[in-house]
Amino acid sequence: MGLPLRLRAGLLSVLILAVFLLAWQAATAGFGGGSAGLPAGMDPEYAKLMGLTATAGKSAMPSPVEVGRQLWTLLSNPFYDKGPNDKGLGIQLAFSLARVLGGYGLAVAVAIPLGFVIGMSPLMSRALDPFIQVLKPISPLAWMPLALYTIKDSSISAVFVIFICSVWPMLINTAFGVASVRKEWLNVARTLEVGPLKRAFTVILPAAAPTILTGMRISIGIAWLVIVAAEMLVGGTGIGYFVWNEWNNLSITNVIIAILVIGVVGMILDQILAAVARLVTFPE
Repeated sequence: MGLPLRLRAGLLSVLILAVFLLAWQAATAGFGGGSAGLPAGMDPEYAKLMGLTATAGKSAMPSPVEVGRQLWTLLSNPFYDKGPNDKGLGIQLAFSLARVLGGYGLAVAVAIPLGFVIGMSPLMSRALDPFIQVLKPISPLAWMPLALYTIKDSSISAVFVIFICSVWPMLINTAFGVASVRKEWLNVARTLEVGPLKRAFTVILPAAAPTILTGMRISIGIAWLVIVAAEMLVGGTGIGYFVWNEWNNLSITNVIIAILVIGVVGMILDQILAAVARLVTFPE
């Protein structure tokens, strides 16, 4: 009997990662230099800007070993606070997660009840559809100047941007899931004289839950994606600001670490909702 699919997929993932890291290590191990100790074709001013690694004939891009060493340093003390522009990775991540969960929670509170109304009422669906179609394609960052002008608080403005980008996938999926509930199930509930409110919670919600969770899963991914760009704009704290600040400090190693952390946290958030979706999905 062959190995299970999950085990084979895991082994293949490890192999792909190992090949990638080896190629990365080989690419950053060094390259031939030109005259005056500079890499061939590199502008001297750029070499001076990039520091000793460039002028020593070595790649300015850090190796996996250097990234791993710096990652261990950051994770060993993630909650230090040495001033506005020098906070630990854990603090920056906590600010970002708080903003994302705040805006996402507001989106859940608005999108799911409104989605139920739209899905259960063809009149409301037709009446609200033009507004949804106009507002949905607008980039969340386009709202940022207006939010900063009216709210006058960068953190709350970031929460608003998360809300506005999270609400649409949940709203549309909820409305679709509610409208797609089998008519025979609703007819049986009416025959048994089940009231509208009880019918919504005992018949429609369980049937539409997988579709609703799919919308929530899409929304959390978009929210985590947008918060990085929003924090680059508003500054102060957060993982997005950390990326921008480290770039200004020319710390490419910390930028790569932040990118890795953003990806891992995004995956964890997605998998949490995927697990919840599996709990509410049932065979018909």
